Amino acid sequence: SDSTKGWLPVSDDAVAFDHGAPPTQRGIFAFGQTGSYTNISNLVSSSGVVGSDVTGVGDNKIHAFGATYGGDKGIFGFGDAGGYSAITNLVNNSGTVASNVDGVGTARAQGASSGFGDDLAIFAFGTASSAKTAVSNKINNLGVVASDTSASGTAKNGCAGVRYGSTGQAVISFGANAAENYVNARNLISNTGVVASDATGAGTARQGLAATSYGGDKAIFAYGTDNSAVNMSNLVNNSGVVGADVSGVGTARFYPSATNYGGDKGLFAFGNTGSSRVNTRNLVSNEGVVASDATGAGTARGGLPGLGFSFSA
Repeated sequence: SDSTKGWLPVSDDAVAFDHGAPPTQRGIFAFGQTGSYTNISNLVSSSGVVGSDVTGVGDNKIHAFGATYGGDKGIFGFGDAGGYSAITNLVNNSGTVASNVDGVGTARAQGASSGFGDDLAIFAFGTASSAKTAVSNKINNLGVVASDTSASGTAKNGCAGVRYGSTGQAVISFGANAAENYVNARNLISNTGVVASDATGAGTARQGLAATSYGGDKAIFAYGTDNSAVNMSNLVNNSGVVGADVSGVGTARFYPSATNYGGDKGLFAFGNTGSSRVNTRNLVSNEGVVASDATGAGTARGGLPGLGFSFSA
């Protein structure tokens, strides 16, 4: 332009830089049952290595929820601490678990959780003191849990939730209904956190499974029980369609945990085989391939949540 102003853009395209938030790189597992309830945690590196036990914070509990919020932070919440709880524990972007925060919403356990939208999260379904429920609770980008929303879909527990797609959707699937029948119905969650009614599912109906995202816009459910521990998996495409069973890999188990890591990969770890608890881990590639058992770390346990955190490796 001139010696004072230098160059001037001739169109918005010349200066616009439109992109989504970077993916999380690390993960964390926390709480669970070792034979008794615990609050220990284990960090996961950006290369999928599970670290040794970290001294616990918060109540000892099992079957809590866990999800990423705020882009690079996480929240653990609710669960069974010898009685159903709605207490939450925030996780900062360094993986430090904070002390208890008084809960909001129906105290419950064994539900599903996921991130959605750009930087929000949701807890849904589960077992409350009176019965299985279909309520949900949104978490904003500051980690504040909202009051109950009556969710669409059949009340259930033992289900799992995971983010999919390129615009912040999520899906919850599988579980056991009030009649104790295993189901494979799915409930899609919009990028504004609206839980849809039951949609036709696929794969073996079961409960006690886990789910993680992979490949940037896809997801996978794996493991669980249909009266015995299984190791099959079900891929989820970027439209939220759950695929048919994929032959199992790794130790069959139920109530494992899962998290994404390394930007576009996933990890299943821990769980109960029916005769013992394990700390085995199974990496998931960015193409959705589940690897064979790898050496685990930390105290073997089941019924624990996992979540991704940190934009930095």
